Amino acid sequence: MGLPIGINQLLNGKVVEWERIDFKKGWNPEDVVHSICAFANDMHNWGGGYIVIGVEEDKGTPMLPPIGIDIKDLDDIQKEVLNLMHKIEPLPIGYT
Repeated sequence: MGLPIGINQLLNGKVVEWERIDFKKGWNPEDVVHSICAFANDMHNWGGGYIVIGVEEDKGTPMLPPIGIDIKDLDDIQKEVLNLMHKIEPLPIGYT
């Protein structure tokens, strides 16, 4: 599933407000679940957000170039994110 916008646009903050993007240096399931919950609460009615794993940030701004993650880990990370989503109650819309 592709992003509706490109990763370069996310990293440069030209299309999505910084408040809707959360950069994570590496894969940490607990950190990611906290961000998913925050975006699911959508207090400002922005329609969620993006979590970018493999990019370190400084005060909300990405540190470039990206650190990245090992491509061999992508399937496992995606599976773990889906499993973690089902532990959030109520389940965010679109993950039933």
